Amino acid sequence: MPHLLAPLVVEHFLSHYGYWAVFVLVGLENAGIPLPGEIILISAAIVAGTTHQMEIGLVIAAAALGGVLGANLGYWLGREFGFRLLLRYGRVIGLGERQLKLGQYLFLRHGGKVVFLGRLVAVLRVLAAILAGINCMSWPRFLLSNVAGGILWAGLYGGGAFLLGRQIHRIAGPAGITVLVAAVVILVAGLRYVRHHQRALEDAAERVLPGPVAAHHHRHRHGR
Repeated sequence: MPHLLAPLVVEHFLSHYGYWAVFVLVGLENAGIPLPGEIILISAAIVAGTTHQMEIGLVIAAAALGGVLGANLGYWLGREFGFRLLLRYGRVIGLGERQLKLGQYLFLRHGGKVVFLGRLVAVLRVLAAILAGINCMSWPRFLLSNVAGGILWAGLYGGGAFLLGRQIHRIAGPAGITVLVAAVVILVAGLRYVRHHQRALEDAAERVLPGPVAAHHHRHRHGR
């Protein structure tokens, strides 16, 4: 995914702000802004492992906490603003009431997997929380998947970089590409399935979520 900051700038930012750099950049990335959260986490973990100027436990904690809080912000933005924008302008891009309800239905069934596993895929890490909010995923389910995914991601990448040092770049690159390719294959297969069974899925969504799509959003938004 395109990053807004080059690695050298990230390291400069890290040297000035330390754990706060990890917390803020990871948080903003998970809120939906394409910032290099993964790079700042790996860089901080390498510093912890090679110079001991940072504590790896605090690096992982800052990344996990930043990711969880940032994703909650992204969820709130999607729930408060994203849905209303889609409801108002969605027909322009072919998303009417039935399509929006289908999105809610699919997130109702599989949203936890998307939020949890999305932490390991760069593009999904930016979008998963916003999509969860837009599609009315219940906040307790979102929070559980969000916390579990955030801890897993921070622990794997931070711990791996700490133990392997700069070798992590040789591993993380191919591993990230493999995960991304797998995610794309699954996404394409899922989209093809939805496309071929769209009418049946829309009917199923209507049975599970009868009535106006906005009513279900309102109900989830207010915890009812």
